[in-house]
Amino acid sequence: MTTAKVFIDGEAGTTGLGIRERLTAFPGVELRSLSADRRKDPEARRAIMAEVDLAVLCLPDAAAKESAALAASLGAQAPKLVDASTAFRVDPDWVYGFPEMTPGQADLIRNAGRVSNPGCYPTGTIALLRPLVDAGIIPADYPISINATSGYSGGGKAMIEAHEATGGPAYEIYGLGLEHKHIPEIQLYSGLSRRPIFAPAVGHYRQGMLVSVPLHLDTLTGKPTGADLQKVLEDRYRGSALVQVLPPAPGGRLEPEDVNNTDLLELRVYANAATRQAILVARLDNLGKGASGAAVQSIALMLGLPHPGNTHG
Repeated sequence: MTTAKVFIDGEAGTTGLGIRERLTAFPGVELRSLSADRRKDPEARRAIMAEVDLAVLCLPDAAAKESAALAASLGAQAPKLVDASTAFRVDPDWVYGFPEMTPGQADLIRNAGRVSNPGCYPTGTIALLRPLVDAGIIPADYPISINATSGYSGGGKAMIEAHEATGGPAYEIYGLGLEHKHIPEIQLYSGLSRRPIFAPAVGHYRQGMLVSVPLHLDTLTGKPTGADLQKVLEDRYRGSALVQVLPPAPGGRLEPEDVNNTDLLELRVYANAATRQAILVARLDNLGKGASGAAVQSIALMLGLPHPGNTHG
Protein backbone atom coordinates (compact mmCIF):
# COMPACT_ATOMS: atom_id res chain seq x y z
CA MET A 1 0.00 0.00 0.00
CA THR A 2 1.41 3.38 -1.02
CA THR A 3 1.73 5.88 1.82
CA ALA A 4 0.65 9.47 1.22
CA LYS A 5 2.71 12.12 2.99
CA VAL A 6 0.79 15.08 4.46
CA PHE A 7 2.05 18.30 6.06
CA ILE A 8 -0.29 20.52 8.11
CA ASP A 9 0.95 24.12 7.98
CA GLY A 10 -0.55 25.53 11.17
CA GLU A 11 -1.09 22.23 12.96
CA ALA A 12 -1.18 23.82 16.43
CA GLY A 13 -4.48 25.65 15.89
CA THR A 14 -7.98 24.30 16.53
CA THR A 15 -8.63 23.21 12.94
CA GLY A 16 -5.11 21.88 12.45
CA LEU A 17 -5.29 19.79 15.61
CA GLY A 18 -8.66 18.40 14.53
CA ILE A 19 -7.32 17.46 11.10
CA ARG A 20 -4.21 15.87 12.57
CA GLU A 21 -6.23 13.77 14.99
CA ARG A 22 -8.63 12.63 12.27
CA LEU A 23 -5.83 11.70 9.89
CA THR A 24 -4.52 9.19 12.40
CA ALA A 25 -7.53 7.05 11.33
CA PHE A 26 -5.97 6.67 7.85
CA PRO A 27 -3.50 3.77 7.62
CA GLY A 28 -2.23 5.14 4.30
CA VAL A 29 -1.18 8.57 5.62
CA GLU A 30 2.18 9.63 7.03
CA LEU A 31 2.09 12.99 8.79
CA ARG A 32 5.13 15.24 8.47
CA SER A 33 5.80 18.11 10.89
CA LEU A 34 8.21 20.93 11.62
CA SER A 35 9.57 21.64 15.06
CA ALA A 36 7.95 24.59 16.83
CA ASP A 37 10.98 26.84 16.24
CA ARG A 38 10.84 26.26 12.44
CA ARG A 39 7.11 26.56 11.77
CA LYS A 40 7.37 30.22 10.71
CA ASP A 41 10.53 29.74 8.65
CA PRO A 42 9.53 30.10 4.96
CA GLU A 43 12.45 28.00 3.72
CA ALA A 44 11.71 25.20 6.15
CA ARG A 45 8.06 25.20 5.12
CA ARG A 46 8.97 25.24 1.43
CA ALA A 47 11.41 22.36 1.91
CA ILE A 48 8.90 20.13 3.70
CA MET A 49 6.27 20.90 1.06
CA ALA A 50 8.64 19.52 -1.56
CA GLU A 51 8.67 16.22 0.34
CA VAL A 52 4.93 15.65 0.74
CA ASP A 53 1.97 14.74 -1.46
CA LEU A 54 -0.47 17.16 0.14
CA ALA A 55 -0.25 20.20 2.41
CA VAL A 56 -3.09 21.57 4.52
CA LEU A 57 -3.03 25.31 5.23
CA CYS A 58 -4.54 26.07 8.65
CA LEU A 59 -3.47 29.69 8.76
CA PRO A 60 -4.85 33.25 8.72
CA ASP A 61 -5.67 34.48 5.22
CA ALA A 62 -2.46 36.43 4.62
CA ALA A 63 -0.28 33.56 5.83
CA ALA A 64 -2.29 31.08 3.75
CA LYS A 65 -1.62 33.14 0.62
CA GLU A 66 2.09 33.17 1.48
CA SER A 67 2.10 29.42 2.03
CA ALA A 68 0.23 28.78 -1.24
CA ALA A 69 2.83 30.90 -3.05
CA LEU A 70 5.63 28.87 -1.45
CA ALA A 71 4.00 25.70 -2.75
CA ALA A 72 3.50 27.16 -6.23
CA SER A 73 7.19 28.10 -6.37
CA LEU A 74 8.04 24.39 -6.30
CA GLY A 75 6.62 23.88 -9.77
CA ALA A 76 6.34 20.17 -10.58
CA GLN A 77 7.32 19.31 -6.98
CA ALA A 78 4.39 21.27 -5.53
CA PRO A 79 2.05 19.26 -3.31
CA LYS A 80 -1.69 19.27 -3.57
CA LEU A 81 -3.20 21.90 -1.27
CA VAL A 82 -6.23 22.12 0.99
CA ASP A 83 -6.72 25.61 2.41
CA ALA A 84 -8.79 26.04 5.57
CA SER A 85 -8.77 29.85 5.56
CA THR A 86 -11.17 32.15 3.69
CA ALA A 87 -8.42 33.30 1.31
CA PHE A 88 -9.39 31.22 -1.72
CA ARG A 89 -13.02 30.22 -1.20
CA VAL A 90 -14.37 32.25 -4.10
CA ASP A 91 -11.22 31.99 -6.23
CA PRO A 92 -12.09 30.29 -9.54
CA ASP A 93 -8.67 28.61 -9.61
CA TRP A 94 -9.51 26.65 -6.44
CA VAL A 95 -12.14 23.90 -6.18
CA TYR A 96 -14.69 24.33 -3.41
CA GLY A 97 -14.38 21.49 -0.91
CA PHE A 98 -18.03 20.56 -0.39
CA PRO A 99 -18.36 17.13 -2.07
CA GLU A 100 -22.14 16.88 -1.64
CA MET A 101 -22.92 20.37 -3.00
CA THR A 102 -23.70 19.20 -6.54
CA PRO A 103 -23.61 15.77 -8.20
CA GLY A 104 -20.19 16.36 -9.78
CA GLN A 105 -18.43 18.20 -6.95
CA ALA A 106 -16.77 15.14 -5.41
CA ASP A 107 -15.11 14.33 -8.75
CA LEU A 108 -13.87 17.91 -9.08
CA ILE A 109 -12.28 17.63 -5.63
CA ARG A 110 -10.85 14.19 -6.41
CA ASN A 111 -9.03 15.57 -9.46
CA ALA A 112 -8.06 18.96 -8.00
CA GLY A 113 -4.65 20.24 -7.11
CA ARG A 114 -6.00 23.04 -4.90
CA VAL A 115 -9.13 22.85 -2.75
CA SER A 116 -10.61 25.53 -0.49
CA ASN A 117 -12.29 24.19 2.64
CA PRO A 118 -15.81 25.60 3.20
CA GLY A 119 -16.70 27.77 6.16
CA CYS A 120 -18.90 26.31 8.88
CA TYR A 121 -21.84 28.69 8.43
CA PRO A 122 -21.73 28.42 4.61
CA THR A 123 -21.74 24.61 4.79
CA GLY A 124 -25.13 24.55 6.50
CA THR A 125 -26.55 27.39 4.42
CA ILE A 126 -25.42 26.12 1.02
CA ALA A 127 -26.58 22.60 1.81
CA LEU A 128 -30.09 23.94 2.45
CA LEU A 129 -30.32 26.46 -0.38
CA ARG A 130 -28.38 25.13 -3.37
CA PRO A 131 -30.73 22.20 -4.18
CA LEU A 132 -33.79 24.46 -3.97
CA VAL A 133 -32.19 27.12 -6.17
CA ASP A 134 -31.08 24.47 -8.67
CA ALA A 135 -34.65 23.10 -8.72
CA GLY A 136 -36.02 26.58 -9.47
CA ILE A 137 -38.13 26.68 -6.30
CA ILE A 138 -36.10 29.49 -4.74
CA PRO A 139 -35.42 32.16 -7.38
CA ALA A 140 -31.80 33.29 -7.59
CA ASP A 141 -32.85 36.84 -6.68
CA TYR A 142 -34.96 35.79 -3.68
CA PRO A 143 -34.31 37.94 -0.58
CA ILE A 144 -32.76 35.32 1.68
CA SER A 145 -32.15 35.86 5.41
CA ILE A 146 -29.93 33.48 7.37
CA ASN A 147 -29.86 33.15 11.14
CA ALA A 148 -27.12 31.02 12.67
CA THR A 149 -25.61 30.25 16.06
CA SER A 150 -22.30 28.55 16.73
CA GLY A 151 -20.33 27.43 19.74
CA TYR A 152 -17.45 29.69 20.67
CA SER A 153 -14.79 27.33 19.29
CA GLY A 154 -15.63 28.63 15.83
CA GLY A 155 -14.47 32.14 16.72
CA GLY A 156 -10.74 31.54 16.88
CA LYS A 157 -8.13 31.65 19.61
CA ALA A 158 -9.12 34.98 21.17
CA MET A 159 -12.80 34.06 21.46
CA ILE A 160 -12.01 30.62 22.87
CA GLU A 161 -9.73 32.13 25.51
CA ALA A 162 -12.32 34.78 26.43
CA HIS A 163 -15.10 32.26 26.93
CA GLU A 164 -12.99 29.73 28.79
CA ALA A 165 -11.27 32.30 31.00
CA THR A 166 -14.14 34.63 31.90
CA GLY A 167 -17.29 32.81 30.85
CA GLY A 168 -17.89 35.18 27.95
CA PRO A 169 -21.36 36.46 27.05
CA ALA A 170 -24.18 33.90 27.23
CA TYR A 171 -25.22 34.83 23.71
CA GLU A 172 -23.97 37.43 21.26
CA ILE A 173 -25.04 38.48 17.77
CA TYR A 174 -22.16 39.79 15.67
CA GLY A 175 -21.44 40.79 12.08
CA LEU A 176 -24.05 43.53 12.37
CA GLY A 177 -22.19 45.65 9.85
CA LEU A 178 -23.60 43.15 7.29
CA GLU A 179 -20.13 42.55 5.84
CA HIS A 180 -19.33 39.12 7.28
CA LYS A 181 -16.54 37.39 5.36
CA HIS A 182 -18.71 34.32 4.67
CA ILE A 183 -21.32 36.24 2.65
CA PRO A 184 -19.54 36.10 -0.77
CA GLU A 185 -19.03 32.35 -0.34
CA ILE A 186 -22.66 31.78 0.68
CA GLN A 187 -23.99 33.84 -2.22
CA LEU A 188 -21.77 32.27 -4.88
CA TYR A 189 -22.23 28.60 -4.00
CA SER A 190 -25.90 28.86 -3.07
CA GLY A 191 -26.49 30.18 -6.59
CA LEU A 192 -27.95 33.49 -5.42
CA SER A 193 -27.81 36.65 -7.50
CA ARG A 194 -29.09 38.82 -4.61
CA ARG A 195 -26.80 39.31 -1.61
CA PRO A 196 -28.34 37.50 1.39
CA ILE A 197 -28.69 38.95 4.87
CA PHE A 198 -26.58 36.93 7.27
CA ALA A 199 -26.98 37.26 11.07
CA PRO A 200 -24.45 35.03 12.89
CA ALA A 201 -24.35 34.58 16.64
CA VAL A 202 -22.23 32.79 19.22
CA GLY A 203 -23.42 31.04 22.38
CA HIS A 204 -21.52 30.18 25.53
CA TYR A 205 -20.94 26.52 24.69
CA ARG A 206 -17.89 25.04 23.00
CA GLN A 207 -19.13 23.52 19.74
CA GLY A 208 -22.22 22.79 17.71
CA MET A 209 -24.11 24.88 15.17
CA LEU A 210 -27.62 25.62 13.94
CA VAL A 211 -28.28 27.46 10.68
CA SER A 212 -31.85 28.47 9.83
CA VAL A 213 -33.47 30.09 6.80
CA PRO A 214 -37.11 31.30 7.05
CA LEU A 215 -39.28 31.19 3.93
CA HIS A 216 -42.76 32.39 2.90
CA LEU A 217 -43.97 29.48 0.78
CA ASP A 218 -46.38 31.55 -1.31
CA THR A 219 -43.51 33.74 -2.51
CA LEU A 220 -41.59 30.76 -3.92
CA THR A 221 -41.90 29.44 -7.45
CA GLY A 222 -44.86 27.08 -7.73
CA LYS A 223 -45.99 27.83 -4.15
CA PRO A 224 -44.53 24.59 -2.79
CA THR A 225 -45.44 22.76 0.40
CA GLY A 226 -42.98 21.82 3.08
CA ALA A 227 -43.11 18.28 1.72
CA ASP A 228 -42.02 19.57 -1.69
CA LEU A 229 -38.96 21.23 -0.15
CA GLN A 230 -38.19 18.09 1.83
CA LYS A 231 -38.33 15.94 -1.31
CA VAL A 232 -35.89 18.17 -3.20
CA LEU A 233 -33.39 17.92 -0.35
CA GLU A 234 -33.90 14.17 -0.03
CA ASP A 235 -33.35 13.67 -3.75
CA ARG A 236 -30.13 15.74 -3.72
CA TYR A 237 -28.52 13.97 -0.77
CA ARG A 238 -29.85 10.43 -1.18
CA GLY A 239 -27.03 7.98 -0.59
CA SER A 240 -24.79 10.50 1.17
CA ALA A 241 -22.90 9.11 4.15
CA LEU A 242 -22.53 12.46 5.92
CA VAL A 243 -25.48 14.65 4.86
CA GLN A 244 -28.79 13.45 6.28
CA VAL A 245 -32.22 14.88 5.45
CA LEU A 246 -34.42 14.12 8.43
CA PRO A 247 -38.05 14.72 9.43
CA PRO A 248 -38.72 17.60 11.84
CA ALA A 249 -37.63 16.85 15.38
CA PRO A 250 -40.65 16.46 17.70
CA GLY A 251 -41.70 19.23 20.06
CA GLY A 252 -40.82 22.16 17.81
CA ARG A 253 -37.33 22.49 19.33
CA LEU A 254 -33.81 21.76 18.17
CA GLU A 255 -30.57 22.14 20.11
CA PRO A 256 -27.13 22.58 18.49
CA GLU A 257 -24.90 20.02 20.19
CA ASP A 258 -26.45 16.66 19.32
CA VAL A 259 -24.11 15.85 16.41
CA ASN A 260 -20.93 17.08 18.12
CA ASN A 261 -17.87 14.89 17.60
CA THR A 262 -19.22 13.64 14.30
CA ASP A 263 -18.78 14.81 10.72
CA LEU A 264 -22.53 14.68 10.07
CA LEU A 265 -24.68 17.45 8.62
CA GLU A 266 -28.40 17.18 9.40
CA LEU A 267 -31.01 19.04 7.34
CA ARG A 268 -34.67 19.51 8.27
CA VAL A 269 -37.71 21.35 6.91
CA TYR A 270 -40.21 22.76 9.40
CA ALA A 271 -43.40 23.95 7.73
CA ASN A 272 -46.82 25.22 8.80
CA ALA A 273 -49.49 24.43 6.19
CA ALA A 274 -51.97 26.93 7.65
CA THR A 275 -49.63 29.93 7.70
CA ARG A 276 -47.76 28.85 4.54
CA GLN A 277 -44.43 29.44 6.21
CA ALA A 278 -41.34 27.26 6.55
CA ILE A 279 -37.95 27.25 8.23
CA LEU A 280 -35.03 25.29 6.80
CA VAL A 281 -32.60 24.15 9.50
CA ALA A 282 -29.11 22.68 9.33
CA ARG A 283 -27.29 21.20 12.32
CA LEU A 284 -23.59 20.35 12.35
CA ASP A 285 -20.50 20.36 14.51
CA ASN A 286 -18.63 23.54 13.56
CA LEU A 287 -15.38 21.67 14.26
CA GLY A 288 -16.51 18.60 12.27
CA LYS A 289 -18.31 19.00 8.96
CA GLY A 290 -17.83 22.73 9.53
CA ALA A 291 -14.01 22.60 9.65
CA SER A 292 -11.63 19.69 10.29
CA GLY A 293 -14.02 16.95 9.21
CA ALA A 294 -14.71 18.66 5.90
CA ALA A 295 -11.00 19.09 5.23
CA VAL A 296 -10.32 15.42 5.89
CA GLN A 297 -13.18 14.45 3.58
CA SER A 298 -11.51 16.40 0.76
CA ILE A 299 -8.06 15.03 1.67
CA ALA A 300 -9.39 11.49 1.39
CA LEU A 301 -10.81 12.20 -2.06
CA MET A 302 -7.63 13.91 -3.28
CA LEU A 303 -5.38 11.09 -2.06
CA GLY A 304 -7.69 8.26 -3.15
CA LEU A 305 -8.28 7.04 0.40
CA PRO A 306 -11.51 5.67 1.88
CA HIS A 307 -13.20 7.98 4.38
CA PRO A 308 -13.01 6.40 7.84
CA GLY A 309 -16.58 7.22 8.88
CA ASN A 310 -18.68 9.96 10.41
CA THR A 311 -17.64 9.91 14.07
CA HIS A 312 -14.70 11.45 15.82
CA GLY A 313 -13.52 11.61 19.38
